[in-house]
Amino acid sequence: MDTLTHALSGALLGRVMARPAGAPADDRRPAALAAVLAGAAAGAFPDIDFVLGYISEITYLRGHRGVTHSLLLAPLWALPLAWLMARLAAWSTAGRPSWRGFYPVALGGVLIHIAGDFITQFGTMMLAPFSDWRFGLGTTFIIDLVFTGILIAGLLASAVWRRSRLPAVLAFAALAGWVGLSWQGRSEAIDAGRAYAAAHGIAIEHIDAAPRPASPFNWTVVLFDGSAYHLTHLNTRRTEALTVTPDASFIRRFSAPYLPVAQAGWIRLPMFGGAGDKAFARAVWQADEFAFFRWFSMFPVLDQVADGPQGQRCAAFRDLRFDIPQRDHRPFRYGLCAPSADGPWRLYALSGDGARWLDDDSRAPLTSAARP
Repeated sequence: MDTLTHALSGALLGRVMARPAGAPADDRRPAALAAVLAGAAAGAFPDIDFVLGYISEITYLRGHRGVTHSLLLAPLWALPLAWLMARLAAWSTAGRPSWRGFYPVALGGVLIHIAGDFITQFGTMMLAPFSDWRFGLGTTFIIDLVFTGILIAGLLASAVWRRSRLPAVLAFAALAGWVGLSWQGRSEAIDAGRAYAAAHGIAIEHIDAAPRPASPFNWTVVLFDGSAYHLTHLNTRRTEALTVTPDASFIRRFSAPYLPVAQAGWIRLPMFGGAGDKAFARAVWQADEFAFFRWFSMFPVLDQVADGPQGQRCAAFRDLRFDIPQRDHRPFRYGLCAPSADGPWRLYALSGDGARWLDDDSRAPLTSAARP
């Protein structure tokens, strides 16, 4: 989930946890405004791991949503956050606010950030640093405008009815309902995939559905039969395909590629490509230097085979999780070039403007067209 939405969720939680009007003088909970600001800061805090990107791209991919997103370490992270919040509050108000009063808000902000990432498909490493397993519910797209809108509405209503926490509580109830609706859409999408497999005699080794923007019923369904993926983009509640005119809304344009279940067009993608590329693609996939992508990807498939700068073969993979119809370029595409006579495999990344080595950040002169 995006950092702004995390901050908003922390702010709304802060409003729920604030000291109510008329509370006794010994109530150490922060007042509403201080709690909202503290919750927003704590809600955004775990994404401080963006600094890992300054070390390397692979370090970021391996570490993002790691130790700063850990349930085990959340109580520890809340300590310095609470102390800092109390210090800031002391500069702006009379008295000496206690860090103990801010601690529940700080801890709640970190935890609600973890929950916000948990409902996405990318998931989060809740047990870091002891496990790098990513736990994810898979109901919510990384940027969900309705989800964010509910948070904003709850905060605005809380500003109007300042003496009541009811607007914030109702907003959280609405969020739970929205996630529940998305869970229903996910279940329907997986059921559609199972029905397709049964109708076409496809043995399912793994099946899942990736949430997509604009609707809780827009999904990319992916099933794996052991050697190839079967993929489609569908809307589980639509009975007719959407038509898009030049003046169509942003939401309609984003939603149009998701067809009714009965009209869904399924495509088949062999994991290791065609017969001529399978052996080499499998060698790349199994190489020690590619371990990070085996851990990172959920639906890995061969993206291309190309020629390297010294005549060696190169192969790149992508993750079908990120095959979104509206996206011009597919992110997170990585590959290896075969070792030269006296060297190791070389890791490279593909992007919209070409390829680059990941060991020296220079452009990789890959020359041949893709051969999926």
